[in-house]
Amino acid sequence: MTTEILVCVLCRPPELPRDQPSPGRALFEAIENIALRDDLHIPIRPVDCMSGCRRHCTVALQAPGKTTYMFGDLPADEESAEQVLACAALHHASADGFMAREARPERLREGILARLPAPTIPR
Repeated sequence: MTTEILVCVLCRPPELPRDQPSPGRALFEAIENIALRDDLHIPIRPVDCMSGCRRHCTVALQAPGKTTYMFGDLPADEESAEQVLACAALHHASADGFMAREARPERLREGILARLPAPTIPR
């Protein structure tokens, strides 16, 4: 799969002390564990901040030549992890990366932070 999942591992609500594990890290680990369990071959990358701090947990989907999506406000649980992986499969299957709101899993219909068109500048 060419779609890459980016997960902010620093995301945490302001009231959560820094000495406790971040929900962002928990979401990253849940996504990674389900991908391993289900033998999904998808790149999942931990990121130290995507500036979605007010809307934790933050996840992005990107692929060369495709629309990039960034989502926030995801609960750090297995259901979110499964829905992120399902959305990544939709993104991968789309020729240009576009995913209609109603086609996305429920938790990724809301909390969208950005939808960026694919770059037009040649590499």
